[in-house]
Amino acid sequence: MDPVVTAILQSWAFPPWITLSLLVTAGVYLRGWRRLHHGLPHRFGLRHLVAFQAGLFALLFALASPLDVLADLLLWVHMVQHLLLMMVVPPLLWLGAPLLPLLRGLPRGIVKHRLGTLLTWPFLQRLGRLLTHPAVCWLAFVGTTIAWHMPRLYELALRSQSWHEVQHACFLSTALLFWWPVIQPWPSRPRWPRWAMILYLLGADLQNTALSAFLIFSERILYPAYARVPRLWGVSVLNDQAAGGTIMWVCGSVIFLVTVGILVIRLLAPTPARTVDSMSSLRTGTGRAPAVTLPDRTSPLGLP
Repeated sequence: MDPVVTAILQSWAFPPWITLSLLVTAGVYLRGWRRLHHGLPHRFGLRHLVAFQAGLFALLFALASPLDVLADLLLWVHMVQHLLLMMVVPPLLWLGAPLLPLLRGLPRGIVKHRLGTLLTWPFLQRLGRLLTHPAVCWLAFVGTTIAWHMPRLYELALRSQSWHEVQHACFLSTALLFWWPVIQPWPSRPRWPRWAMILYLLGADLQNTALSAFLIFSERILYPAYARVPRLWGVSVLNDQAAGGTIMWVCGSVIFLVTVGILVIRLLAPTPARTVDSMSSLRTGTGRAPAVTLPDRTSPLGLP
């Protein structure tokens, strides 16, 4: 086997604090999900559990797998890592409807005497409403993406491990904000009409396309750090840069547009209805109650 490939396959690293944090989070969520699933199986089904745990696994893979080592040598690998942090992990976590399972999974004393006071703090509630406003979420996501791909900040993250971790924290946190109004995890409520989320996603896709084109068609090396490291498998710096832009464009646009398609389908679908008995129909002698359409609250992407 190629020595480079062998070294890559052996370059798994499991940072203790990240690994332990994710394991504890997975355990707390599972404990809370089991309690909620027993009483509300339709609200907290197996798909929620699978989505949340898959999101945690994708996060661990992005930070502990050979991707993290190769990201310093190949820009296109760095883009794959960023896509996991921004486009895969956050939607999966929110599709797991994690708010109540995590609270129910914690010891009752912690929730009642510590978190309860914190969560009902008026300042924190106002801050939460501000940060989860769709306009703030969109601007934070787009602004962070553009800023960290500017050569000066990108090079800083490549030179310093501490700044690299800050970069990843910015990507993950703003992506969690961005996907919040799109997924709308239960029991939250939308702040904008659902059709506005289509424009919200298309605007983000437009920014993604512009940034990708900047990388693909640039005729100069935007990140000189990649010119100073060994070139694996003979990939030139400019070809590596173009490949990174292509991955960002294709994969990012696919995720944005598939989500838009799901939203469009749900907006065009008939409203779920259920039939209720009407006493007026009995008075008319028809013997049958007319169907009455009642709204059914489900999450925007079809996961209650």
